[in-house]
Amino acid sequence: MSLDQLERLDTSAESLHQRLLGNVRDLIVRGGLAEGARIPEAELCERFGVSRTPLREVLKSLSTEGLVTLRPNRGSIVTPLDREGVMQAFEAKGVLEKFIGEQATRQATDEDLSQVSAVHQDLVKAESVGDFEAYTRLNAVFHLKLATLAGNSEIVTFYQRLETKLRSVRYRINLEPTRLRASLSEHQGIVDALFVRARLDVADRLFEHNTATARVVLEQLALDR
Repeated sequence: MSLDQLERLDTSAESLHQRLLGNVRDLIVRGGLAEGARIPEAELCERFGVSRTPLREVLKSLSTEGLVTLRPNRGSIVTPLDREGVMQAFEAKGVLEKFIGEQATRQATDEDLSQVSAVHQDLVKAESVGDFEAYTRLNAVFHLKLATLAGNSEIVTFYQRLETKLRSVRYRINLEPTRLRASLSEHQGIVDALFVRARLDVADRLFEHNTATARVVLEQLALDR
């Protein structure tokens, strides 16, 4: 087999893994598999048209994200939400938000600011029509863009890991129109402060936005128990 053929096989395998990873992750985040539920491997293999080998590789990847718990010889389960763990994740993210707010404000170009504003306008549209799925997706894009503008790849990696851990609970609260409106208002304040390069204000607003989200999430988790 030629080198070119090997490279195509590698690319194809990577593409399959990423596609399957996204599908299973979304299934968990959107509540298609309940927390604490056993992962139905045979059912998922049939649903996504794959064998157990790539599915198990995906489950390993999801375990590093905290979404799946691997249990040797007993099958994997959707990791149950832990109130204390969620609270600690938000606390850690709050520290990062301060850093991101200051650094992104310093380093963002005018083009960067235009891109952030464009995502915010898409959030406005999603909220106006009550499209909570689009809002949740765009919210992740908005915050990741700001994290990236901070210019520290280690921060981005850690930030993404925390965001993934919190994605399912964030999705849950975005079903509530009142929270969507409040979130959008908080985003508007962040964008306004960013455009006038008020770095400490941006940092504080990101921190407060994270705190407000954490409060609503923890209240929802208490109600669900």
